[in-house]
Amino acid sequence: MNKQLIECVPNISEGRDINKINAIANSVKTVEGVKLLDVDAGKATNRTVITFVGEPKNVIEAAFRLIKKASELIDMSKQKGEHPRFGATDVCPLVPIANISMEETAEYARQLGKRVGEELGISGYYYENAATSADRKNLATVRSGEYEGLKEKLSKPNWKPDFGPTEYNQQIVSSGVTAISARDFLIAYNVNLNSTSARRANAIAFDIRENGRVHTINGKNVLDKNGNPERIPGKLKAVKGIGWFIEEYGIAQISYNLTNISITSMHQAFYETDLCATERGLRVTGSELVGLVPLQAMLDAADFYLQKQERSLGISESEKIKIAIKSLGLDDLKPFNPQERIIEYVMNADADKKLIDFTIKDFAEETASESMAPGGGSIAAYVGALGVSLGTMVANLSAHKQGWDQKWEYFSNWAVKGQKYKNELLFLVDEDTNAFNKIIDGFRMPKTNYEEIEARKLAIENATKYATEIPFKVMETGHNSIEVMIEMMKNGIQNSLSDAGVGVLCAKTAVTGAYFNVRINAKDIKDRKFAEEIIAKAEAIYQKTMVLEQEMMQIINSKI
Repeated sequence: MNKQLIECVPNISEGRDINKINAIANSVKTVEGVKLLDVDAGKATNRTVITFVGEPKNVIEAAFRLIKKASELIDMSKQKGEHPRFGATDVCPLVPIANISMEETAEYARQLGKRVGEELGISGYYYENAATSADRKNLATVRSGEYEGLKEKLSKPNWKPDFGPTEYNQQIVSSGVTAISARDFLIAYNVNLNSTSARRANAIAFDIRENGRVHTINGKNVLDKNGNPERIPGKLKAVKGIGWFIEEYGIAQISYNLTNISITSMHQAFYETDLCATERGLRVTGSELVGLVPLQAMLDAADFYLQKQERSLGISESEKIKIAIKSLGLDDLKPFNPQERIIEYVMNADADKKLIDFTIKDFAEETASESMAPGGGSIAAYVGALGVSLGTMVANLSAHKQGWDQKWEYFSNWAVKGQKYKNELLFLVDEDTNAFNKIIDGFRMPKTNYEEIEARKLAIENATKYATEIPFKVMETGHNSIEVMIEMMKNGIQNSLSDAGVGVLCAKTAVTGAYFNVRINAKDIKDRKFAEEIIAKAEAIYQKTMVLEQEMMQIINSKI
């Protein structure tokens, strides 16, 4: 069963005292199996967003320790800051990341709250998907009145805390209360203005946020049929926002919570804010990401602006990240390091180095060493990746060719297809070596009794099948990738005809080399039906590739 993972993103009401911040954040590291991903402190807001991830029980333990440490070090009776807050650990949301449902995550949130209330004597509320009633789902509603209004709030029967003491006491004076939730992935995202006016920033926030603004005529609220103030909704769904002045930077910002980025993305919020600011005579200068962001959100932002510019989308991931940073102005206030701010990059930081992460020289040295891997299968996959990279290059050059502006989308689509083939082949570079290592692991299994011998035989057989399937996948992908090169030879920039031709030759080498590996691995498979079927399919792909090579030569000979 795949490992369950949840993310925890507590916001503590301290953003200035680095010693306190580190002590609170480091409490997370005392729990084995939990990875601290990010600590993002804000001086003006006097608030720090801490992000960590792990298996649910470990994350709950780490969150409990963090809440405990925050209550010991932060005295809410003395705390001041721009951001709305009502507790030392103001909010503590749990976010399902992998192999866990929202319902399961909500149950863990309630387990955490129960412990916080019973063991720490800290009161609080459940919100979002952990809420005990519909009127407590919205965090803004739960936090209304903030810390200063807690005494009055707790005196009201309808605001009895969900966990912890129900009456205002000395613990609440010191630590405030805590809101705990299970929610979808949320991006805390600030847009920077060339203004110092919080009022004007707020006006833009009202234009954009889903809740919009109260409808007024001549300064008076317009009431609906129930006698409540009528609201004019904002432009974007699943967006909360307020405007404020940030003394640290000397600018006004619109601070957004993007509560569902599949509904409203980061780049949509930025783009619409820019339009609204321009209409009001202001200018957006950039933006600021609080905490971490999923990789896909950055790639989507890059694609959005590449399309606006009528440029090819078939460029590398690293180039797209650069475009997203510059397009959104994420480095406007301070440097933006993707390795520290993108979730997937941070989580993989301590992973073992892959072959594709080697320099060209180191890859060659590793191949030439006395180690048996990487071998011919990995090299075949890598040669195939180089081949389709050439085809993709021709597509990108063609998309950018002067006078071919009306064709940019056609070539962009081919470049995107080429990037997909390239990424598949790069994955197979390492996977071929991993498959070989599984065979070695099988041979190292104990064989001191009948059960162990049979288990060892089965492990070796399954590993050998897999080590045959991987080069077969290289053959399939390498063969299919030739379509990019052939198309570019026919319709792309003709000055790059030879580049596409070399790409076909590389793909053909990948197919041929992987074919050898299929055949040599299949001979050791005991299941002969499986072996004969995969060899037959491999032979068919090999023959079709030879035909494509001849087609490439005919094009070359007719045009050069």
